Amino acid sequence: MAWVRTPLRGREPTFERGVWFGLKHDAEQAISYQGILRCWEQGCELLGAPYQPRLVSVHDPDEGLNAAADPAARQRLLQDIVGAYRALHELKRQGQAGPIGVGAKDWRVVRELADLVDLDWVMLACSLTIFHHPPEVVALVASLHQRGIGIINSAVFHAGFLTGGKFFDYRELHQENPADKPLFAWRDRFHALCRQHDVLPAAACVRFAMSPPGVAAIALNTSRPEQVQRNRDLASVDIPAAFWAAMKDARLISPDYPYLG
Repeated sequence: MAWVRTPLRGREPTFERGVWFGLKHDAEQAISYQGILRCWEQGCELLGAPYQPRLVSVHDPDEGLNAAADPAARQRLLQDIVGAYRALHELKRQGQAGPIGVGAKDWRVVRELADLVDLDWVMLACSLTIFHHPPEVVALVASLHQRGIGIINSAVFHAGFLTGGKFFDYRELHQENPADKPLFAWRDRFHALCRQHDVLPAAACVRFAMSPPGVAAIALNTSRPEQVQRNRDLASVDIPAAFWAAMKDARLISPDYPYLG
């Protein structure tokens, strides 16, 4: 939640430009007490009478907070976010909504909100992956688990780049761009080790993302219906311990990562 569907007035949506294709509507953020209720009402209407959202969240609050012009503006936005959670908790007390969470790309905002409002779950995006797993994120996941807050890990392929795509975290990469060369180099070495150990790169990404205690689910997105079953099967693929040891030896994952290798 926190996004409402709006008419598409240009050639492409105004959010995450250059990523979406074939969309017929736009979306805008509506993060506040009244805004989240508007999202709830529209969401229920779009889903239809037989369905009602159970898991609810304020989605992408980091985008507004990180774009704030100054600390005072950020504080106002933060108060709007707190107001949105007040509305969600009212819906939960009324029995209309279920567990309440947050979804964000910036794990630091997840940590901040987990200390400000009561959360049942969080969704981390682009934050805890086989490519990106700094000790601060590993510590956050451990802390959330200790507090009984469930974790959904999302964007574990970094928008498909780790498995061979051209987008990395919503940006198209180019081999000739010096800033992109390290990402291609990491992927080349990763895929080489996968071939050496007969491991599917997508399976390695999923198994890594599931490895910390407290990760209850992986969110795997696809626009191809035939890919849904294959994505589901990735969660049960066995990865040999020798592969994780080789990844650590090659410094492709941190040698200090505690849950694998």
